[in-house]
Amino acid sequence: MNTVISIIIIFGALVFFHELGHLLLAKRAGILCREFAIGFGPKIFTFKKGETVYTIRLLPLGGFVRMAGEDPEMIELKPGQRVGLLFNDQNKVSKIVINQKSAYPNLKEVTVEEADLERGLFIKGYEGEDEPAVVYPIDETSHYVMDGSEFQIAPYDRQFGSKSLWDRFLAIFAGPVMNFLLAIVIFIALGLLQGTPTNQVKEVVDGSPAEQAGMMNGDVITEINGTEITGWNQMTSIIQENANNQLGFNVDRQGENVSLSITPEKQELSENQSVGRIGVAPEYQVNFLDSIVFGFTSTYEFGKAIFVGLGQLVTGQLSIDAFSGPVGIYSYTEEAASGGLYVLMRWAGFLSINLGIFNLLPLPALDGGRLLFIGVEALRGKPIDPQKESLVHFIGFSFLMLLMLVVTWNDIQRFFL
Repeated sequence: MNTVISIIIIFGALVFFHELGHLLLAKRAGILCREFAIGFGPKIFTFKKGETVYTIRLLPLGGFVRMAGEDPEMIELKPGQRVGLLFNDQNKVSKIVINQKSAYPNLKEVTVEEADLERGLFIKGYEGEDEPAVVYPIDETSHYVMDGSEFQIAPYDRQFGSKSLWDRFLAIFAGPVMNFLLAIVIFIALGLLQGTPTNQVKEVVDGSPAEQAGMMNGDVITEINGTEITGWNQMTSIIQENANNQLGFNVDRQGENVSLSITPEKQELSENQSVGRIGVAPEYQVNFLDSIVFGFTSTYEFGKAIFVGLGQLVTGQLSIDAFSGPVGIYSYTEEAASGGLYVLMRWAGFLSINLGIFNLLPLPALDGGRLLFIGVEALRGKPIDPQKESLVHFIGFSFLMLLMLVVTWNDIQRFFL
């Protein structure tokens, strides 16, 4: 149960802040955002505030912000179509009723002769066959009504494609950025709650290279191979890069300088990745400024490690089997939850960075793919055909779903078979 709750909280937070980035920058640019959704599939909770419907959906596979103009408009009025019109106090059309017109006794029913709901904002139509056509002005916040549901129209200046390249870039880029900012905040909070690791040793693991070399609890590591050590992250980076290489340590032991020679043992992280370990745990210290620095440096270090892994995947040094899908994430979250709040917070920060970087990959259907199309548009001086772009994103989405199935199957084999 703790694992399920942890997954819901972590997943919900990561997706919420990612989509919130899109929403805030899109609204700032004046783009109509029809829906803000966590999850996909059937709606299980919904409410509307302003012009946006906020929903939680059944399948926890991500989220989305439905921006007007990203996809073809849902409803298009055609000549000869019979619609119902409702008017506001300014005698402008406030609702365009497509069907179930009997539910609105006060509407005016007309046959459409011509309509422009994006630029001219009018409907030209006639009530009866023998009556002249009348032009009805449309309010820019008018709604379609179909099957009992309402959809706000999107004048061209409220659509995604009408905005500048810079505004569109920011609306898309803001999602991953929010994940990086969330990770920084999580690590800052971790530093304030747990403290930040110092270069003082709290515990030496029994049988480890550090114990065998004579390192003791309370030792302060001051130098490694002549390099002054000022923090734990700096120290661990040197150790991790020197598996099976002898290192010279200088430690401060209650005011006395002690020299030690330690050879970090090689620890396999994956099929083609290993690091050095000496078997020590740090003393933690709570300091506000150190916590701020810890938030940024931890985000950077985790991000760098993820990019290294992606690079190894591209060059063939790492197989796809090393990556985890939903099943693997669930298993690792269960392990993190059993380690306590601080371990779970660190895992949540890592996942947030992962989500941000993954979404920036230049693949169709991801934010990075959409940014790539904006870049191509900037170079060409004109946008790519929306239908062609939609097709590319659909193919990309299908590929990602296939990739998820492969990774999930690998997870099942790894953890259950």
